[in-house]
Amino acid sequence: MSVLTRRRALKTLFCSSASLGLNLSPRPAGAEGLEAAGDHHFMMLGDFGSMEKPMEAVAAGMARYVTTRPLRPEGLWLLGDNFYKETKGGVKSPRWRTGFEDLYPEKVFPGPCWAMLGNHDYHDNVDGELTHLAYATKPDTRWKLPAKYYRVEWPLQKPVATFLVLDTNWRSINEPLHQSSIGKRNPWWLSPEEEKAQNEWLAAELAKPRTTPWLICLGHHPFYSNGPHSDTQPLVEKWGPLFQQHGVHLYCCGHDHDLQHLELEALKTSFVVSGAGGARLTEIRDHHKAPFNQAVYGFSHLQVNATRLLLRHLDANGQQLHAFTKTLDGKVTIL
Repeated sequence: MSVLTRRRALKTLFCSSASLGLNLSPRPAGAEGLEAAGDHHFMMLGDFGSMEKPMEAVAAGMARYVTTRPLRPEGLWLLGDNFYKETKGGVKSPRWRTGFEDLYPEKVFPGPCWAMLGNHDYHDNVDGELTHLAYATKPDTRWKLPAKYYRVEWPLQKPVATFLVLDTNWRSINEPLHQSSIGKRNPWWLSPEEEKAQNEWLAAELAKPRTTPWLICLGHHPFYSNGPHSDTQPLVEKWGPLFQQHGVHLYCCGHDHDLQHLELEALKTSFVVSGAGGARLTEIRDHHKAPFNQAVYGFSHLQVNATRLLLRHLDANGQQLHAFTKTLDGKVTIL
């Protein structure tokens, strides 16, 4: 192991050890600006469905962050890889209770929990993506997944943000991730017909007259990343020009198990990775110069009003690691 790799490994180990719920602090650090007029608050995390101690630590830390500050989240964004490993029972599996309903309790997170599909949601269980869709039809759940891709405008009255939830599980993206499964089971990606239909839907959605100040897209795989998976070239090539043409303000994703914020020269979109919700952390690499990268368990807090958005990355203690604002003219300020 090289000196650089060893240092990174030690840093990752230290960060993860500090975030496993062993010395969680209730101090409300990083609460600046929480009471800004007209703000709407959302919590966000991805790659949480490990059913291991880090998952519980991050969930507990996020709940404590919410309950010790003057905020009430209006929704929770789940950025994919909601279930790892085989899960028996489909929609009747007890994991829906222990790994979602009770883990992110309604008394703390009373709003919709908008989900999207990750590669493990497709791969680890035959027809796993269909189970995710079926669970959303239950009348007593906050789990929202009306389709593999869908549109949300929020709030319902006088919305300030349009969210486009995308399914990035294309064959060209997912097949290389699970080489050992090739030929052994059903495809774990969108069909060619579904992929084509989504591309047409996205182009049409982006071309619509803008009805809200903010346009935010979310999916599981990153466009750009300083994690081990690096950039997702099919997304960059297919959707990158659309995002640039229509001025998508923010893209949020998971997949790499870390927290990142990337700003690329001349691109209008800010790119955020929040994939540190409970699965084993992955090593940060230097693919792009970026405002922030850290392999540490945690979650994110998105705060939006009619003139600016504010995104915070927080560790499992609820301590702020990084934050930035963005205004409608594209100006990004690191806090």
